[in-house]
Amino acid sequence: MNKQLIIPKNIITANPKDEILTNSAVEIIDGMISKISRVGDFHLTDYGDQIFRFPSFTLIPGFVQTHVHLCQTLFRGLADDLELLDWLQQRIFPYENAHDKNSLRASARLGIHELHLCGTTTFVDMGTIHHQKVIFDELINSKSRAFAGKCLIDENDLYPNFKEPKEESLKTAYELASSFHNAINGKIKYAFAPRFVLSCSERLMRESYEMMKEFSGSVYETHSSENKGEIEAVRKKYSKENVEYFNSIGVLGKSTILAHCIHLNDEERNILKSTDTRVAHCPSANLKLGSGIANIPNYLKDGISVSLGADGAPCNNNMSIFTEMRHAALIQKPIHGSTAMDAKTVFKLATIDGAKALHLQNEIGSIEVGKKADLVLLDLERANQPLLDEKENVYSAIVYSNSRENVKEVMIEGEWVVSGGSSILYDEQKIYDDGKTELKKLLQRI
Repeated sequence: MNKQLIIPKNIITANPKDEILTNSAVEIIDGMISKISRVGDFHLTDYGDQIFRFPSFTLIPGFVQTHVHLCQTLFRGLADDLELLDWLQQRIFPYENAHDKNSLRASARLGIHELHLCGTTTFVDMGTIHHQKVIFDELINSKSRAFAGKCLIDENDLYPNFKEPKEESLKTAYELASSFHNAINGKIKYAFAPRFVLSCSERLMRESYEMMKEFSGSVYETHSSENKGEIEAVRKKYSKENVEYFNSIGVLGKSTILAHCIHLNDEERNILKSTDTRVAHCPSANLKLGSGIANIPNYLKDGISVSLGADGAPCNNNMSIFTEMRHAALIQKPIHGSTAMDAKTVFKLATIDGAKALHLQNEIGSIEVGKKADLVLLDLERANQPLLDEKENVYSAIVYSNSRENVKEVMIEGEWVVSGGSSILYDEQKIYDDGKTELKKLLQRI
């Protein structure tokens, strides 16, 4: 039995009462939170050298991101200042198509490393067409909690070389799901990932959705309504809006996550609500690609599940949840007023609401007894933080002031992956150098 005790300055629980605890400690047994109580209630001699005292750090749940692209981390800075369809056609599809196992591994390591250092302990990764096993191997090696899946593309007018026959695509997806869904005691789950309407036949969309149902706890994630040019192309092809099309072919529901959903009409919003379909909001990528601003306050008012994601490094340039939280809050205020998207609401989008989007709210997303010990310790006593040390200021500090430098310790299911602000798993200089080497080779393959 592995028994640990964490004694922080305070604990932001994100539990149903939104409790903020002081002078308290969290006991962890075999990766699970077994007790939360006042420090004086614990017999400290029971824990030996497994007592972790952080008198100036704040303990929070691990962050959850519901939309990232690990395969694209290698391309950071190589696709700037382009609209979505040009971004895909001129850069991203050619780059992804040129991946081999080594370059994909280098890209995944850089992305996971960054996610961990910024406190993200659970994420949904939309993979790429080829060599997807490499990503699963790296997710397992990195101790991450993740959903991931092979990207499905059987039509591609933008870049015809980057696609594969529907039958081959589905066969490989099924084999990967059979091998990796619920791997490592359920820490890794499979995500069926058709890219978007314009790159998938109706049959691929439908059949991958039906396949998902064979793997309990899996999700179905695709892109939707991100760019006006994309929406016009979908209208031309199917005489429907994106969400209306998805609904017409029967692929919406509580296990479906639609990334972006910027340009939706009232009927599409009603469809999301009635089908309990989830939205992955990626504000930084939406701004950088000039795609627009999703009407998140109204989605939340309608009871639509919303969570956050950084998307990919080439359309964002970092994968920090702090960037997403800050942008998620700020971009709505000129539209809906300064009280819209308050800091506590946004913090919950990045923690418990992310867990709910993935149906993991009974396992992660808050600090409660019986949940997995996916935990982050933040140093909120730095020069970039508010000086008034009051409980109600903590959400403001995290959402509006924090950055990677404030993340000091990260634990996933009781195992430390970040200590003292540095990765325990990766040598940052080595993975950076490996990434540069592999990117140079990849560009020569195009």
